Order: sequence, then structure tokens, then C-alpha cells
Amino acid sequence: MRASRQPRNQPQQVTAKSVTLTIDDKPVTVPEGTTVLQACEQAGSPVPFYCYHPGLSIAGNCRICLVEIEGTPKLQISCYTRAAEGMTVRTTSDQALAGRKDVLEFLLANHPLDCPVCDQAGECWLQDYYMEHGLYDPKFNEQKVKKPKKVVVGPTVMLDAERCILCSRCVRFTDEVTKTGEFGIFNRGDHAEIGLHPGKQLTNNYSGNVVDICPVGALTDRDFRFKCRVWYLGSTKSVCPGCSRGCNIEIHDNRERAHRPHIADGARVMRLKPRYNPEVNQWWMCDEGRYGYKSIDQNRILQARPGTWDEAIGRLAGLLMQLREGKRLDRLGVILSSRLTNEDLYAAKRLFKELGAPRVVFQRPKPGAGDDLLLQADKSPNAKGAQALGIPEGAEGLIEQASRGELQALLVFSEDLATLFGEPRVREAAQRLELLAFIGPNANKTSELA
Repeated sequence: MRASRQPRNQPQQVTAKSVTLTIDDKPVTVPEGTTVLQACEQAGSPVPFYCYHPGLSIAGNCRICLVEIEGTPKLQISCYTRAAEGMTVRTTSDQALAGRKDVLEFLLANHPLDCPVCDQAGECWLQDYYMEHGLYDPKFNEQKVKKPKKVVVGPTVMLDAERCILCSRCVRFTDEVTKTGEFGIFNRGDHAEIGLHPGKQLTNNYSGNVVDICPVGALTDRDFRFKCRVWYLGSTKSVCPGCSRGCNIEIHDNRERAHRPHIADGARVMRLKPRYNPEVNQWWMCDEGRYGYKSIDQNRILQARPGTWDEAIGRLAGLLMQLREGKRLDRLGVILSSRLTNEDLYAAKRLFKELGAPRVVFQRPKPGAGDDLLLQADKSPNAKGAQALGIPEGAEGLIEQASRGELQALLVFSEDLATLFGEPRVREAAQRLELLAFIGPNANKTSELA
């Protein structure tokens, strides 16, 4: 699993002109301004890289993306060199491979040999590229420069400066994306190291992204550290339900849980990672969404109350049929949630429409914090879906009707009305109802009243 190697999704510069070049004897046409690295990707001849990221400025400081360009006396870094008409590029020539091997040796000269205990093992680009381009006989003595280890740089991130290869991705991310500028490179030569500027802590809303883009084990996630080896993880594409942005994500779960229950106390979801979508979240996701997965296992409703699941469903179905047969479905209120999927919202609307229940609405969760990058104050993952289906918004009216004794039953999906409208108010409404049913995955104050 190479979860951090998302930059393979590369936006091309929009231009009317194009150039044609030859890469490993294959002609390829790309827009003018495209880098040789991007052209190599398009030609099916990818070159290794560490510092390059399509969402950040080009630094050109890791030097691993060396290629041979005909007519140029020296090897060139492909991330910085622009493709030109008639250019001939070789990515696997003896000279290019030898250059990459030398670069790797320099990068590993002071790197600690701690792969077995490194949390990045299994998705580390140093490991991968060493097997592809390294395998050299080392020329350096084992006298490595010592740097700070296990440095807490913020609530979510740990720094091991000895593992850092100074690709500067984290520096550029905090300078260019979040514009908070926490990271810098200090000192010179082989004593240069990544660190925080004096008085700074990595506390921005997107701190976890520096772990995603770190190609080695220098920056690790404090929440995920030592929970599970990455080769035990399965991956499922999904969408973050934390707010109305809808960031595309990957859910990494412990597929070995059934056979290795001792891992992370048998937890199922181990972490969330952003999934590239140029129209929604690009390569990033906020920390609120990233660490919101813990609610999956918190206060899960595992048993119906009162009685068994069959008894609860039977009672609910019986009341619905009673109201239908008595033509009193106007005394039934249904509160759907903007957290529900389009499929769930459609199925609920169709069910209650066919029953003849007129009082069906949806409710948004309580608003929260937002910013100008991705995080939205509207915490509704799917209010637009409910609106597109023509479902009215707002549960307050049904609560008032229940308090006045105008409703006989109220069905609530997922939302905690007690938190939204106050527990005394919802409790008063519940006392006037024959049935208050809560349908959702997690217990809350409303489910306690149901």
C-alpha cells in the first residue's frame, strides 16, 4: 500500500499549444509547459521523486528524478525541466540509473537503519526506491549525524529529524496551502534539519496532511503510530461525512482483526486518508474529518430497547399499520437526517409517501467551525441530496406539534434532537407521544428518551 504516493494524479497546464517529445523511444504529445516528469508519467515511463508534488511549488532539491536528455552533457532533474519540441529523454539509461543510485546513497548517508521499528515501513519511498534504484555498496563509514527524535510538533504529528531527507514538502505545504508557516529548514550541510519556527506549534486545521505527503518516516501520525502495520490494512473508497464539503477519502481498516484481535484492541477503522479529487478536495482533508472516524465505534447501539430487534420492529410496524388503517397518518412525524445517503433518503421518502404520511422532514446537525480552505461550518454531508429529493427541512415544527399532543408517533433518524433543541423541550414532546422511535448507529440523549 502506497497511500502517500497520491501525486501520481497530475493536473496539466491548460494551453492551446503542445509539444511532442520522445521518451524511451515512445513519442508523447503534452501541453506546452508540462514538465519532463509529468510527460514521463503520461508516456508510461515514471521516474522516482521525493520532493515533487503537483499541489506544491517545485523545489528540485531531492535530485532523485534524474533523466538523460539527448544533447545535454549532464543528467537533468525531470521535475523542473520543461518538455520541449523534439526532446529525446531516456529514463532507464545506465547513466540515469547510476545517478539515481548515487543520489540515494547520499540521502541514506545519515539515515538511521531503523526500518523494523519505523511506522512508515511498508509505505516508505526510501524502501521502495532503494529496491528499484539502490542496492549499492556503501562508501560511507557508519558515523551518522544525530538529530532530534520523537519530537512532538503538534497535537497530531510526531517528528523524527534523523529520518528526514529534506524534501521540504511539509515546509511548502504550510507556506503555500495552509499559509500558516510553521515549518522551516535550519542549519546547513549534513546538519540541516526540519523543525518548527520558534514559538510555533503545528496546530492548523490540516496538520495531518504533512504526514500524508511525507515520503519517509520523518513525520508520523500520533493517532496511528504503532497501531497496525500497513500491510494488514485494507482500503475502501468513501466520502467524508464530517461536513458539506464531501472530501473524497480512503478508509483503512484492519483486515486482520478477526485473526489478530490483539492489534489496537480489535479496532476496525484504523485511519482515514484523503483521496484525490480535483473538483472537491484535491489531495487534502481537514483534521476534523480525518480523526472523526472514532465516532464509528463510540456509543454504538447494539441492542433494541425495549426488547429484541424483532420486538421493536414489530411494535413499530404495528403502530404504522394501525395509523394507516385508521387513516390517522397525519399523526405520524418523521425526521430524517442530512447525514443519510441519497439511497436512504429516497427509500424513506418513498416508504412514507406510499404509506400516506404527510409529515416527513429532514434535519441538519448543529453547525460548527469552518475555514476558507475545505472545512465547512455546515456539518450536513447531504443536505443537498435531501433538498433535491424535495424533502422539507426543519424538525422544530414537529417537536412543537408533539408537545401540543397533535402527534401520536415520532420517528427520528440519527439526529440528536435533544442537543439541537434542548433536552427539556424534547423530553416534554416525548411524554405526549405514544411512541418515540430513534433509528441510528450511535446512542445519544434522544435515543435515551426513545
